[in-house]
Amino acid sequence: MTIRNRLVPTIGVLASALALAAAFAGPSVAGGATRASATIVDLAGNDVGWARFVEDMTGIVHVNVHARGLTPGLHGIHLHRVANCTAPFTAAGSHYNPGGALHGLLNAAGPHAGDLPNLVVNDDGVGHLDATTDRVTLTNSPTTLFDLTVDQVGSSLIIHAGVDDQVSDPTGASGARIACGVIVAG
Repeated sequence: MTIRNRLVPTIGVLASALALAAAFAGPSVAGGATRASATIVDLAGNDVGWARFVEDMTGIVHVNVHARGLTPGLHGIHLHRVANCTAPFTAAGSHYNPGGALHGLLNAAGPHAGDLPNLVVNDDGVGHLDATTDRVTLTNSPTTLFDLTVDQVGSSLIIHAGVDDQVSDPTGASGARIACGVIVAG
């Protein structure tokens, strides 16, 4: 038997083992990135959008949000500490803030780990947000959005009725919670 004939089956076995290990590695791992998502619902429980989260190999989490049926303008949007989207969404708890910082991307003593730029909603009621953060992770760390020891669910994304002023503590004066999505691995 030649070296090539021995090497090809060995490579196949190794590739299968790596694929199997990735499938059981916690939050979805594909192409070197860790992924999570959320289906966003309004107060009546209607599906109004989605969020995607991808942690790249450098530890940066890319946040992509699409929502519809909202009032035009700017809306505060935050990661909250509890995976519960029971209306009126107060069970989602406060902003995700394991470091104990003050609220706001413009606050010298901030921001919370869960603070994000405002969601921009156009005149048709459709909003988009593309942002990045290094203040949270999707992998096992002190700032993970998941409780990896239990069920890989642990946080939510909340859209607020008003604009986040990015300074006022604790919520940026962004108003009522109008939409919510539980962040899940995968």
